[in-house]
Amino acid sequence: MTTFTPDHLDFLLGKFAGKRIAVIGDLMVDRYYWGTVRRVSPEAPVPVVEVESEQVRLGGAANVAHNIRSLGGEPLLIGLAGTDHPGEVLLDLVRDQGFPAHGIVRDPSRPTTIKTRVIAQSQHVVRIDNESKQTCPPALVAKMLDVVRAEVPSLSGIIIEDYNKGVITRELIHEVVALARARNVIITVDPKFDNFLEFKHVTVFKPNRREAEEVLGGRLKTDDDVERAGKKLVELLQAENILLTRGENGMSLVQADGSVMHIGTVADNVQDVSGAGDTVIATLTMALASGASIREACTLANCAGGVVVGAVGIVPIHTDELRAAALRHTETTEVR
Repeated sequence: MTTFTPDHLDFLLGKFAGKRIAVIGDLMVDRYYWGTVRRVSPEAPVPVVEVESEQVRLGGAANVAHNIRSLGGEPLLIGLAGTDHPGEVLLDLVRDQGFPAHGIVRDPSRPTTIKTRVIAQSQHVVRIDNESKQTCPPALVAKMLDVVRAEVPSLSGIIIEDYNKGVITRELIHEVVALARARNVIITVDPKFDNFLEFKHVTVFKPNRREAEEVLGGRLKTDDDVERAGKKLVELLQAENILLTRGENGMSLVQADGSVMHIGTVADNVQDVSGAGDTVIATLTMALASGASIREACTLANCAGGVVVGAVGIVPIHTDELRAAALRHTETTEVR
């Protein structure tokens, strides 16, 4: 099990500052209505939520970029937004966070993805999704690739964040991976089902258990099941590393050389798992870009995920929170 001395941890986290990471994928706006429930509707057997406040936040791949920023990095967002009001909200949020928007391509033919969550007494009541899943037209893929080609010399890493909303296409995947490999740039992937087996030759491929089960067929119940699945994915994708996230069972790393590491969850107060995967891949990529070993990077990513699930709603990880969580992990591991 990987642990950290305070000095080594400070050294790694200190190198996060200024790391330039491109995040390519499905951009979203997360809208929240916060309120209380005191009665049931007379019109139908549903709760009436009395709204007390509302908020908009960056979601999807934009939330990954938000995590990069909160860890001290410089994110470059590459994706699509509509020419609608949610698209303007997205761009305003991006500019408010202080990172560039020139990689966001506007598409008048599709709505900007917006997920609306209604939360009462810290409990999700309902989520409403407004989105399009149409495949991105080749002309817009070409525009996004132009941004990648122009920016890749200055990048420390690339994250492909696929939510199956149509932005990530096979052409885009293959070209981005080729560009990254040609420049020896770290490339990490958070996949979904549609393009699962297209992500070959990447640094880290990070599916969750359900996604791996769907593709490989069969349940992953035990550590042995997970190890076999990870080794199969290494073979199919020719990946350097497979990081399989397992919810309450933590995560498992399978490396191309056959090495395996299982990491138990550090979450002790799970309130909301929304956005935890975004935090995990952002932290993982920042750590690798800063010189951490793959085992150190996965351990830090696990610690980061354990922090953000303790909040209701999607929130990013901050360096001081990550440091504290990594030191708690070290103390707990040494006691064992």
